[in-house]
Amino acid sequence: MAGNNDLGSLLGGLLGGGGQGGQGGGAGNILGALLGALGGGGQGGQGGQAGQGGQAAGGGSNPLGGLLDMLTKSGLADQAQSWLGTGDNKAVSGPEIAQALPDEALRKAAEQAGVSPEHAADQIAQALPAAVDKLSPGGTLPSGSLEDIIKQQNL
Repeated sequence: MAGNNDLGSLLGGLLGGGGQGGQGGGAGNILGALLGALGGGGQGGQGGQAGQGGQAAGGGSNPLGGLLDMLTKSGLADQAQSWLGTGDNKAVSGPEIAQALPDEALRKAAEQAGVSPEHAADQIAQALPAAVDKLSPGGTLPSGSLEDIIKQQNL
């Protein structure tokens, strides 16, 4: 039942410890806002609208799974798979992220973070590979809510 700010704080802590420098908190907030806009994961009434029509399909209560599905369907399967695996994480660009995401979800995330959609897409492109990598230590994304996954792994 954490709000977007709580999820952003959790993700910011996760990313801040992962070599993202001073951008960890901001990137975590943007990523948390995006995941909330994509369809819930215990986000209360704030998420969901952009996730209508099956956008978060496969994500269940974990919108990160739905986000990875979107990226895969948008031609970024190699990158997304590299973040789950144990090898190096392949980079993704802000424009690729912007093209893969529903416009409304990116706009909402940017608005909540107080930045432009382009800046939000760039921050998501920087933060997402590290976040997925840390949240999938066994090479697969665990089930459950994103907050629970982060807390269970003591990240």
